[in-house]
Parts: sequence; C-alpha cells; structure tokens
Amino acid sequence: MSFETPESPLQPSLAERAIDTATDVSRTITEVSDGLRAAVDRLSDAIAASRRPGGALATVSAVTREAPLASLFIAFLLGIAVARRR
Repeated sequence: MSFETPESPLQPSLAERAIDTATDVSRTITEVSDGLRAAVDRLSDAIAASRRPGGALATVSAVTREAPLASLFIAFLLGIAVARRR
C-alpha cells in the first residue's frame, strides 16, 4: 500500500514570496521617488522663474522690503479671511 500525493503545481516558498514582495515595494518606491523628484524640479523651476524681475515673487519681495509693516498687516488680514472661510 503506497500513499501517493496528488501532483500539484509547485507553489513558491515563503522566502520566494517575500523576495517578490520586496522587489515590488522597491519598484514602487523608485517610481514614487522619481515622480517626486520631477515635481520638485518643476516647482523649483517655477519659483526661479517667479523670482526673475517682473515676476510675482520679485514684486512681493520688493513691496515687503519697502513697507514691511503694511505687508505684515495685509498678510494677517488674508490669514483671517482664509481661516473664516473654513
């Protein structure tokens, strides 16, 4: 009398599944970091363009240098307006 086990397809071991999972996570992290790096590059370019003469940040910094107290007051009022909307 022999005990034969039905043949089943080989299933991956726990170690193989862990390696596959780690590989998938590594790929996902790489894709996310690449996307984040691209977003940071675009944001840096936008900030650099805005700081050029005539840009929005250049204008705001010039106004702030000329009238710091008035700029602080305006920022305070804008903060209140935004806080009350929520």
